[in-house]
Amino acid sequence: MTFSEAKPVLAAIFSVRDDEQVSPEDITEDDLQTYTAAANSAISPFDLEVRSILPQIEINNNDPDAPPPPAPERVYALVNTTSDALTQLATTYSADEIAFVKRILDAMFDTYNTRRQEAMVISSMQALQLAKASAGDANRRESGTQQQQATQGGAAQSLTMTQAETMLKQLVEQGWFEKSRKGYYRLSPRGLMELRGWLVAAYNDEGIRKIKFCAACRDIITAGQRCGDRDCTGRLHDHCMRNFFRMQKSESCPVCKSAWPGDRFVGERAITMSDPAAQRARRSAANAQQAEAGPSTQFTLPELEVEDEVDGGEEEAGSD
Repeated sequence: MTFSEAKPVLAAIFSVRDDEQVSPEDITEDDLQTYTAAANSAISPFDLEVRSILPQIEINNNDPDAPPPPAPERVYALVNTTSDALTQLATTYSADEIAFVKRILDAMFDTYNTRRQEAMVISSMQALQLAKASAGDANRRESGTQQQQATQGGAAQSLTMTQAETMLKQLVEQGWFEKSRKGYYRLSPRGLMELRGWLVAAYNDEGIRKIKFCAACRDIITAGQRCGDRDCTGRLHDHCMRNFFRMQKSESCPVCKSAWPGDRFVGERAITMSDPAAQRARRSAANAQQAEAGPSTQFTLPELEVEDEVDGGEEEAGSD
């Protein structure tokens, strides 16, 4: 729920409380914050909490003449603080369907989230390929769903393509995933809020930090920009960047203080917008191959939309 969606709800509550008509237009963001704080005090004994997060939207911050983009609207959700979202999904979906969701999350935050390419998205084709259960499912990261799998007997079974397509559609409709115009799935604001603790526990370990945080707002970052130094942890959401640079009076990395490149992306753009150096290297390699092949066998290589090879031989997110 956003502030605009909450206004008529709060207006109705305040109208009953005050025994007089309150217009939605009279509701302010301070009213929402005050009510949320009071609600959290009341529901905390039940292990519930209203949390909020800004959507992970992508904004072109590199055009100085572009008008300021509209500020993203904060999203609020009721979150169970003691059980992870996968356990909650287990009340709706089967163990095999939950195993499919976990394979997708592993792809987003492990396979396609590497040192050289922090995509954290998965294409429709890649998602459907994960309908088939893998031998590693039995050893997947622990969650409350493992007990459910054990009670229902044996390892997770594969889903059919139709079942996987239906599952993906439902996860989008229920607000767990978002699907971009280019067909990539990523966690929604609700999914990030519900799964925050699980994601950190599952994918961050000593010396390994797959889940990173914005240096400005301190929320998880799945779309934005990163420092040019791959060993630096400097990351910024697009919607945080403009104000952050204005306040510190320089466009430098908030962590290592080096110049901010502006073309090193986190999220879908890490796939669809390769960095210029990588593009030049590929063109040079293609030209060299053509020169060696001779005029009778020359061909033009298509421009790839992913970064160069991933460290350790890992598969690139842009390869379906």
